[in-house]
Amino acid sequence: MKIAVLPGDGIGTEIVAEAIRVLDALDLSFEMETALVGGAAYEAHGHPLPEATLKLAKEADAVLFGAVGDWKYDKLDRPLRPEQAILGLRKNLGLFANFRPAICYEQLVGASSLKPELIAGLDILIIRELTGDIYFGQPRGRRTAVDGHFPGADEAFDTMRYSRPEVERIARVAFEAARKRSKRVTSVDKANVLETFQFWKDIVTEVHKDYPDIELDHMYVDNAAMQLVKAPKKFDVIVTGNMFGDILSDEAAMLTGSIGMLPSASLNSSNQGLYEPSHGSAPDIAGKGVANPLATILSAAMMLRFSLNQAEAADRIESAVKHVLASGLRTGDIWSEGTKRVGTREMGDAVVAAITKKTITG
Repeated sequence: MKIAVLPGDGIGTEIVAEAIRVLDALDLSFEMETALVGGAAYEAHGHPLPEATLKLAKEADAVLFGAVGDWKYDKLDRPLRPEQAILGLRKNLGLFANFRPAICYEQLVGASSLKPELIAGLDILIIRELTGDIYFGQPRGRRTAVDGHFPGADEAFDTMRYSRPEVERIARVAFEAARKRSKRVTSVDKANVLETFQFWKDIVTEVHKDYPDIELDHMYVDNAAMQLVKAPKKFDVIVTGNMFGDILSDEAAMLTGSIGMLPSASLNSSNQGLYEPSHGSAPDIAGKGVANPLATILSAAMMLRFSLNQAEAADRIESAVKHVLASGLRTGDIWSEGTKRVGTREMGDAVVAAITKKTITG
């Protein structure tokens, strides 16, 4: 099993280091190779996704990714910005399905900004399509307007696009995932305004005919955003496009108490995947040893389950995280009165100890 390790920028190096320690504690046979990506790669090689890094990612069974980005790169031309690395990896690896589970652990109910009765027992899976939408649609750019309210003015434009195969495959991923859960899918769109999402809605409805055992409902994205904070437990699996999924998954993360708890998996048709925390590089706290590594550690568990066929090992990591939370240890983002504040390394130490002492069960 070969893992490409791409720590990236900011807190990426710190949190990935803890995930690697946890993987090592499992005593499994992994081949791990580390490479630069993002701003770190730009500094060393003049590009956020060097050919050597891309080659390593393509050859690996899975990619363990930290985070990329820093404010100091904001003035670079867009193709050279650190964030282009993650878009390049998604495109070149054919990663089309992003899984973002939002689970509220019993021990963190008090860390959510919502009332405990609204989020206790929360378990949502957001499935975000990754290859289409305005992130990749062409044409895009800047030009002089020839029509609209201000002809002759400078304007910028992006194109929202989806093809039938793109929508069909992500719909099937969602319905298959729902079969392993509560058999409910909510497709989120903006069909009342956007032709692209009327197309999306029509195709999801067609695909649903192959899954009569699954309950399907459709919801406009603005209503979905509202319902996530009004009655989040009404959702099971949410499937949506690239941009809406980006926004809603971060909203769902905060229901759980902190985005520092939210793992993420991006898969292609061969189950090769890129695994990363849903949060960013947080350059303001980089190097201070205070970042929460649990989202990255839980992403490593998803990597074991989805790409490396090591479900038992994934269970061990997830059980270890629950054990550590039950013991009262918290990084600053999830700390509350009566719990013990610890740093990045100490949280990693605790998860490793819970695994190696074999005091927990899957």
